[in-house]
Amino acid sequence: MKRFAGILLYSVLITVGVQTASAAEKYPNRPIKILVPYAPGGATDITARIVADEMGKITGQGIVVLNKPGAFGLLAIDELVKSAPDGYTLMVGNVSTNAITPILYSKKMTFDYGKSVVAVSNLIDVPAFLVVTAANDFPVKSVKDLIDYSKKNPGKVRYGTVGVGSYPHYDMAYFAKKAGDLDMVAIPNKNGASGVIQDMLRGDVHAAFLNVASSAGMVQSGKFRAIALVNDARLPAYPDVPTMKESGFPDVGTIAWNGMFAPAATPKPILNELHAIVLKALATDAVKEKFGKQKMEIAPNKTVSDADAWLSGQIKHWQSITSQVKIDIAP
Repeated sequence: MKRFAGILLYSVLITVGVQTASAAEKYPNRPIKILVPYAPGGATDITARIVADEMGKITGQGIVVLNKPGAFGLLAIDELVKSAPDGYTLMVGNVSTNAITPILYSKKMTFDYGKSVVAVSNLIDVPAFLVVTAANDFPVKSVKDLIDYSKKNPGKVRYGTVGVGSYPHYDMAYFAKKAGDLDMVAIPNKNGASGVIQDMLRGDVHAAFLNVASSAGMVQSGKFRAIALVNDARLPAYPDVPTMKESGFPDVGTIAWNGMFAPAATPKPILNELHAIVLKALATDAVKEKFGKQKMEIAPNKTVSDADAWLSGQIKHWQSITSQVKIDIAP
């Protein structure tokens, strides 16, 4: 009888173990939280919500987007790193929060970013224009014109940025350095891209790197001139606008990507499954249409390993730029 009871108990334990293992293998089997390091309404928030909505349809699970703005993305990154590495707390961030912040504000972090955060995949790229104003008969019509005008008028060309130490600030400062140490003046605007656009419309600012989504209307109306494009290839809608590479500056300018991230200790099988879900979501017609309206280009990494290499490349790129261009960042 004891032997029978022992066999029965063993069978029960085996059955429970199999069921537990099966449950553990099924991902996701409960709601997922996606952290966004900005307030609602911006490009990164829009990206997160478009992807989250489709992921929810694919998985049958609730995908909750939580906005955690502030501290250059540090608040969201900190919560991500401290969460359980189980695939149920993720982050959608961008080049500023997940490539530049880890370099500029590494001393504010209580962890090693490179060892604590892993990329699931890039999601979208946002091409940008190098634009100049047409106000007050500003004569520049090409990158060469901008360089020549700046050399002839040192300290008089003002460029707009969405904040001190922002990637558009670094982009223009890096351009000025690569173009022969041009003497150009940065004019930060606390109201972001919309503020820079207003400055340019008045002619208070002469040039800026602005994403295509925010500046296309001004270019089409003739109020801004797009003299170069930050992208891998020319855009069909703007066939006459050369890329920065074609203009002689292949490593200048930022394609403002949005990517998905997870705690680095997340098991590889979960990361692979999550990556597959993301790829499936980005491939749907609904998502393609939504991002198309936002003038965002879907650009996922092929695998999790590719995503890891991509993020490492982004970090190295910004380490190089921030070491060559010194901008006084507020503590």
